[in-house]
Amino acid sequence: MLGPYRDVLTRPGTLAFSAAGVVARLPMSMLGIGIILMIEATHGSYGLAGSVSAVSVLAQAVCSPQLARLVDLHGQARVMRPATAVSATAILALVLCTVLDAPVVTLYVTAALAGATIGSFGALVRARWSHVLDDPRALHTAYSLESALDELVFVVGPILATTLATAVAPSAGLLVPVAGMLLGGFWFLAQRRTQPPPHPRPAATAPDGSPVRRRSVMRSWGMVVLAVVFVAMGAIFGATDVSTVAFAEEAGRPGLAGVVLAVFACGSMISGLLYGARHWTTPLWRRFAVGMVALALGASLFVLVDSMLMLAVVMFVAGFAIAPTLVNGNALVQHLVPRERLTEGLTWVGTSLGVGVSLGSWLAGTLIDRQGSHGGYLVVVVAAGLAVLAVLGSLRTLRAGTADLGAPADTEHEAAPTPQP
Repeated sequence: MLGPYRDVLTRPGTLAFSAAGVVARLPMSMLGIGIILMIEATHGSYGLAGSVSAVSVLAQAVCSPQLARLVDLHGQARVMRPATAVSATAILALVLCTVLDAPVVTLYVTAALAGATIGSFGALVRARWSHVLDDPRALHTAYSLESALDELVFVVGPILATTLATAVAPSAGLLVPVAGMLLGGFWFLAQRRTQPPPHPRPAATAPDGSPVRRRSVMRSWGMVVLAVVFVAMGAIFGATDVSTVAFAEEAGRPGLAGVVLAVFACGSMISGLLYGARHWTTPLWRRFAVGMVALALGASLFVLVDSMLMLAVVMFVAGFAIAPTLVNGNALVQHLVPRERLTEGLTWVGTSLGVGVSLGSWLAGTLIDRQGSHGGYLVVVVAAGLAVLAVLGSLRTLRAGTADLGAPADTEHEAAPTPQP
């Protein structure tokens, strides 16, 4: 099973940028739950905690595609170095405002600034893999590896955030992601050899000589479908985070919230490694649909849990559908956007996931304040159902997005990305 992973990680520079990317992605798993734990502890409201976290994620969702577009035009280091520094400073300002009991509006402002400038290191890492690998099978393995590493971050991150917030101080859970962002981010951006070259925008003009504005990758119907599905998937994850924290508190075991969330991610990490070690012949669009249905079935069991042990078991099983579904979704982007716009395309699906996380966190937090943790898990079930409906209702569009690949290429990326209309 390890052979394909050994092959891609022995390519020049790949181990270094992949390792740096893991450290740089710590905020991905710690920022949201860190904000929730800090604000709930200081202000006593899951609704406020969820809404501040949602503002951060929503700001990231709005601004990250714009950062990604600049990255494609000017290069990763030139754009993300100042953005990373601003985001880290904003997170520290959020902690300071909370500790000093500043007006609530300052929490929203600093959270929004942090999210707006944080970018998506996951998209940057995957763009590097696409740059250094030209073998479709190797790229499939590399994408699966990155999804498994995403889940490793989600195994470690919530435990660290929860432990620091409950055992040290409510704000302590946000200090590690800041350190990871700065150390991992600048280590990653310092590696110029594997950085994809910038693609400056050509000076396109209309027949009358007027400048033509560059179209967004979201003009592709396939990308719109993926964005909608990823929003619904994100709502599953966001609502699960907040609901699990509330469930653990109701059970009198608040310190176990991070552990249970780590179990969720652990199931996904294992499935991602297994998935990436094999090369598939089933069409990519079909695998994406099957994975989404499996995730929805697992998520629907959350409303039945009545103990921390049962919750951990359900989350481990449901987690097995996460990584393969995300791998397939990111792989579809390869076929739906031009290669020189890949960072932007990957960032759009990542930030769509973030929009869903913000919506799920906010809705779950509101229902938890009224009905308890099971009200939050109800949001999980509804979001899962909507995700399945979105996928099943758009199978024709997804299939058409890879129709030019033919049967063999459906294994992974054996044709150039489909130009957008």
